[in-house]
Amino acid sequence: MKIFVLTLFPPLFDNFLSESIVGIALAEKKTEVYVRDLRDYSNNPKRQVDDYPYGGGAGMVLKPEPFFNAWDSLPVNSKKNVIYFTPQGRLLNQQIVKEYSQQDEIVIFCGHYKEIDHRVRQALVTDELSIGDYVVSGGELPAMILIDALCRLQEGVLNDINSAYEDSHEQKLLGCPHYTRPPDFRGLKVPEVLLSGNHKEINKWRLQQSIETTKSIRPELLTDEK
Repeated sequence: MKIFVLTLFPPLFDNFLSESIVGIALAEKKTEVYVRDLRDYSNNPKRQVDDYPYGGGAGMVLKPEPFFNAWDSLPVNSKKNVIYFTPQGRLLNQQIVKEYSQQDEIVIFCGHYKEIDHRVRQALVTDELSIGDYVVSGGELPAMILIDALCRLQEGVLNDINSAYEDSHEQKLLGCPHYTRPPDFRGLKVPEVLLSGNHKEINKWRLQQSIETTKSIRPELLTDEK
């Protein structure tokens, strides 16, 4: 898939796009990420992209022109999936990630400062998402979270795609505990069932642990039909 990112701070993505799962996805050409500088689309000779808000108030607002100019330059297919991260958006979850992982192209607008001009959201943005009930300085970190989550689901990125399908939230359950060698570390022992070789019992134990963990920490996941 192709992902276009519009941001004021392209260098923030440099290391992120070269490391770990995301780096593998790009190296194997399972995903292509194009990071574009919002200032390149400014109509201002000094590349200014923000201004004071109408009506007064603290903070600066990103102007509409750079977003519209950038949107005009995008491939036609990408314009049907334009994502903007905002605290007002719907909460990003694994189901949303899976839906977007089936798309050929998406665009992510990274906001900054107080807000972006609302006309951008009205005319260009097709989906508004949030990563939680808190505020970060801009849309770059949320964009990275989505890109990472999408790369994991591209066939051929993970050694075993089933590993992604067994992650937390795939079945509306949190993950179960996992252990590795040694079986006894400073008196802390691996549960016997995991050493038994009985895969039926192991799977049964893992499912029960996931259910109990979910009930304890996120009980709403067990009843959430959304």
